Amino acid sequence: QVQLVESGGGLVQTGGSLRLSCVASENIFGIKNMGWYRQAPGKQRELVARIDTYGTTNYAQFVKGRFTISRDNAKNTLYLQMNSLEPEDTAVYYCNLWPRVNQCWGQGTQVTVSS
Repeated sequence: QVQLVESGGGLVQTGGSLRLSCVASENIFGIKNMGWYRQAPGKQRELVARIDTYGTTNYAQFVKGRFTISRDNAKNTLYLQMNSLEPEDTAVYYCNLWPRVNQCWGQGTQVTVSS
């Protein structure tokens, strides 16, 4: 199974920005649809954004206009640029295939937005 490793999280103030990265152990981004997901404490994991093999993107309503998903197939890397962060964005962020594959979850990267 492909292994996915997320990085780039941290502590940021409201209105700040972060860029998350997800590196895959195999060159899959050109042949698989990918997504960024997040899980806040006490809540279910939810889809944040996804990108298909054609580069078409789709966003959850709660991040639309603030987050941008992209990928670099040559680097086997998926990105999530997050701007105008809000305390409600605090969560562990994960990348995975879309639809999700349970065996592909990584350790995630923590994003904390202070008010």
